[in-house]
Amino acid sequence: MSVSGEVLRQLASQSLLAHFADLCEGAVIVDDQANVVWMNDRYPTRLGIADPVAAIGRPIEEVIPNSQMRQVVREGRAIMLDIMDFGDESFVVTRLPLRDAAGTVVGAVGFMIYDDPRHLAPVVSRYQRLRADLAEAERKLAEARRTKYTFTSFIGSSPAISDLKLAARRAARTSSPVLILGETGTGKELLAQAIHAASPRSEGRFVAVNIAAVPESLLEAEFFGVAPGAYTGADRRGREGKFKLADGGTLFLDEIGDMSLALQAKLLRTLQEHEFEAVGSNRLETVDVRVIAATSRNLEAMVADGSFRADLYYRLNVILLRTPPLRERQEDIPLLAEYLAEHICRRQGIPVLGIAPAAVARLRRHDWPGNVRELSNVLERALLMCDGELIDASDLDGVMPPATPVACAADPEGGMAGAVAQAERKAIVDALGHCQGNKAQAARLLGISRAALYEKIAALGILTSAA
Repeated sequence: MSVSGEVLRQLASQSLLAHFADLCEGAVIVDDQANVVWMNDRYPTRLGIADPVAAIGRPIEEVIPNSQMRQVVREGRAIMLDIMDFGDESFVVTRLPLRDAAGTVVGAVGFMIYDDPRHLAPVVSRYQRLRADLAEAERKLAEARRTKYTFTSFIGSSPAISDLKLAARRAARTSSPVLILGETGTGKELLAQAIHAASPRSEGRFVAVNIAAVPESLLEAEFFGVAPGAYTGADRRGREGKFKLADGGTLFLDEIGDMSLALQAKLLRTLQEHEFEAVGSNRLETVDVRVIAATSRNLEAMVADGSFRADLYYRLNVILLRTPPLRERQEDIPLLAEYLAEHICRRQGIPVLGIAPAAVARLRRHDWPGNVRELSNVLERALLMCDGELIDASDLDGVMPPATPVACAADPEGGMAGAVAQAERKAIVDALGHCQGNKAQAARLLGISRAALYEKIAALGILTSAA
């Protein structure tokens, strides 16, 4: 015949004191006034109490001066592990409240587990290891969220870069939103990190989200997090979103132009009210986040055609910065090339190679549509194929498209960049004329996206009708 759970619980309660009293170095019980009512035989011996009977009925502090039993009775909370000093000795003790059937505290029981705290060394050692592992994990997480770049990382001394750095340093002094516009590969995230590193929020996290790289269906959860059990398969502990992770720091929204209109509305509310709701939650959470957004698309054109909200654009466009393309700051190419070559060599673990003047001249004859990212790629390929101590023009010829002598001759002062700009301008003007000013049709005719067409129209200063 099996015994019921309730009977087993009562038996366990009745035998618990006896077992602990036998196993431990000592045990004591006090009543609701913290007066001693019982001690086992070992306790008086361990504490050097000559007359155990005389201790019964006395306040616990008169018998054991450093006892915390009265606190357990008063607060009704256990002290599971503590070190109690008694004279020149120290003991490891546990203290538990005693309750009646109604749950009222009627006393407390204390157990002397060890008569030497050194018995706890393995437990303490494991606890300290766990704390050290946790601290290391937190340090690595914080390190991962810190910026890697500062303004000194933005290489260049051209007037365009000097003006950009000056404006960015001013932006760093505030907490206002920043909008960074620029072509792909011009260093928009590097600039955002530099602004954060120079701002009062530099001790906070820098959290980056590439909107173009996250599926549309997951972006809301990525931004605002997920409440525990919000949907089938969701983590029961929930998941924090990027806004929560960036609280007190900076949130960098890369490729903001790729965000859907529905999510733009939710982002706008968060920027305005500094609050959001996690997916599946009805609880508002407040955050203090500085937003830096960036895009290679023409947001003004997108606002005009209705694919980007005007109110969000004006909310983001408080401080506007433009990262110039490499073709507009070709005087920076020698310095950039030297810096990138050294960085690549050290990363690859190969001897640092220099760049011959002829190679620098060859680099300057290219238009760099991929900007600094393309320059880094070209240099890495050339370095890995180079057999000499310097990268020469011949090393670059194998990894770069051929220069166009005709284009250079057409514009001897502006070089290839000017020739390409003239060719692009003529092609766009011809296409717009052929399509009677219809930009969507002109973009299809040119084989580029409408957003790219708008960017080139703005960059080249082409006057168009509103069609």
